[in-house]
Amino acid sequence: MYTYDTVTAAINGLKSRGYDLDFNISENCLICKDARFAAEDFEISEVYRFEGDSDPADEAVVYGITSNKGHSGVLVTGYGASAEGIGAEIAKKLSIHKETE
Repeated sequence: MYTYDTVTAAINGLKSRGYDLDFNISENCLICKDARFAAEDFEISEVYRFEGDSDPADEAVVYGITSNKGHSGVLVTGYGASAEGIGAEIAKKLSIHKETE
């Protein structure tokens, strides 16, 4: 596992190692380009957690994601992965990895 001091450094490090796509969260899936991935369609390969020194809004988690279709990319979220608008299965999968790192 690598160590990064900033969110930007983590994103750049992942991208330099082949995680070249950008994933986004939708209600019940992750989206990458025109593809949608349910919780069972992707794995979280790497997780980097960042805590803001003075502002909780600076807290973020950077995930290295690999899909069952061979897509590799980056997902960046705030700590509120279980926030309104995110499906339970996606929130559960992200939270498990967030808490164990």
